Amino acid sequence: MDLLSPTIPTPLQRLSNGDIERAAVQLFIKRDDLIHPTVSGNKWRKLKYNLLEAQAGGEKAVLTFGGAYSNHLYATAAAGRALGLDTIGIVRGLELEREQNATLRFCREQGMALHFVTREEYRQRNSEDYLKRISEQYGNPYMIPEGGTTGLALKGVAEMVGEVKGQLGIMPDFMATAAGTGGTAAGILSAGADVLAFSALKGGDFLSKDIHELLHEYKRPGHLTLLTDFHFGGYAKWNDELLKFMQDFRAEFDIQLEQVYTAKMFYGLFDLIKNGYFKAGTTIVAVHTGGLQGLIRA
Repeated sequence: MDLLSPTIPTPLQRLSNGDIERAAVQLFIKRDDLIHPTVSGNKWRKLKYNLLEAQAGGEKAVLTFGGAYSNHLYATAAAGRALGLDTIGIVRGLELEREQNATLRFCREQGMALHFVTREEYRQRNSEDYLKRISEQYGNPYMIPEGGTTGLALKGVAEMVGEVKGQLGIMPDFMATAAGTGGTAAGILSAGADVLAFSALKGGDFLSKDIHELLHEYKRPGHLTLLTDFHFGGYAKWNDELLKFMQDFRAEFDIQLEQVYTAKMFYGLFDLIKNGYFKAGTTIVAVHTGGLQGLIRA
């Protein structure tokens, strides 16, 4: 991954406003959005050891999965091009072949071969029979699941916790992250930090089980608190209230969020702070997981 020249460690920036001061907590943002211009945020960390393994094994191509606004497809396409690996993306939704957005156009520009499937077929993406058939169909490439969430991804994300401890001098009381597949939350937990995971999905309660399954080999992971009330209607859905929050956040802190993951997480976190969820003196580090290519301008 040296070819990708990441910014490591990413900056840790303190945030303060009236609500934070009244709650007497310390809030920091881990600026993983600055880790790399195209392989952004948690995707760089989740892909790192997967792609190193692919390179070490002499793989020529990587196949993975994602939806219309997939940060993971975007990052995999960019990283594959930089590392000389062919990339293949299985995309949820046949209609997207006609209505491609900026994220999918970028993937094509990076050389990723996009294959659009029905939502029914996409739901099979984790079944052994389907993966075997797909692998054979595309020449047995190195396969990475949706969101890049594997045991190797946890190893990469866990390194961020070490950075935070070094920058703060202590382990924070909580680390907060948005959750889609749960891999980032699991990686942070694997390093022993307590996590507030804000589901970006409607009906995201299943994430607790998925995250704990990823942690089965870790003897002393941190404690998970899964928050499922800040999804704004579900994955890749938002409303004017969330867009205004993004706009206000940028005006106040000069930091851009996006509406699929990070704005929902910070909206929820600020709601908890304002309503006295945290005891005085609590230290929180919220992870900016990047994904700004999917931004709707507020």
